Amino acid sequence: MNVITTQGLSKIYKRFEKEAGLKGSVKSLFNRKFTEKHAVSAFDLNIEKGEFVGLIGPNGAGKTTLVKMLTGIIAPTSGEISVLGYYPNKLENAFKKQYAVVMGQKSQLFFELTPTDTFRLFKELYAIPDDLYKRNVGYFVELFGVSQFLNVQVRTLSLGERMKMELIVALLHSPGVLFLDEPTIGLDAASQRQMRLFLKEVNREKGTTILLTSHYMEDVRSLCPRSIVIGGGAKIYDGSTDNLFDSYQTRKKITLAFDTETDFTVPYNCELIDKSPYKVVFMAPKDGDARLISTLAQEYTPIDISAEEEDIGAVVERIYAGGMNR
Repeated sequence: MNVITTQGLSKIYKRFEKEAGLKGSVKSLFNRKFTEKHAVSAFDLNIEKGEFVGLIGPNGAGKTTLVKMLTGIIAPTSGEISVLGYYPNKLENAFKKQYAVVMGQKSQLFFELTPTDTFRLFKELYAIPDDLYKRNVGYFVELFGVSQFLNVQVRTLSLGERMKMELIVALLHSPGVLFLDEPTIGLDAASQRQMRLFLKEVNREKGTTILLTSHYMEDVRSLCPRSIVIGGGAKIYDGSTDNLFDSYQTRKKITLAFDTETDFTVPYNCELIDKSPYKVVFMAPKDGDARLISTLAQEYTPIDISAEEEDIGAVVERIYAGGMNR
């Protein structure tokens, strides 16, 4: 059963343009010029109940516009759209009670209140029955391990603690669909891993359909069996996350740091990104990166070595070059 369906979904923004200066301003009063920005173009999408899907792409690709249309914040220019059987932009109360949004850079918490007071406020806003409210609060407080923070001001919580409360607030009314926008942004590595474990548990135990937007590739790889890549407003990949990375994320960024001046020679088949006497950054083929790192550690004895996944922007460019559209 599909909980999200779009066909030919498009969003076009009109941008007003004028020449610089007073003369340009006067001319624009009588002859206005507009350009069109195709934020989302002919987008077809089907997401089934209980799926955990990653939506990825470079900045300006159209991800946020797509999510805004799915949540009813903005109306599409053309095409069909259905979320949980509703047309989102009608903003019916029955629809708004069946989805939730969590954004890593925006908070829905009240910083002067305690989490407990915030939970009670959202209970009234969503008209959550007493038994469901008690059951969900108990379940999520135990899952996230936050019982000791329930009666302190939100403003005193760390970022990681606050993000847990954001998720609890979003999930109190048992939404059918959860939209996540960069939920791990700003978190340290340990908190990111913990957040991923929580989201997996929610998806598995509650059957919540989740659409995740993230620039952190580890979020997508560890959480989403299916990924959708969007670029220039169009869908350019829709399929297995493992296949996506195996096919297109062919390199890793290797960084070595030294405590003394070191004359480093970039290995064969690698691309130098940055180099100084105490640090070197280069791109290396993903196949054999473990052996390469082991060899470099023995030869140069750096004080630190890190290997990062290739940026999603490079992956998208490679998909474009390959002409893939699945």
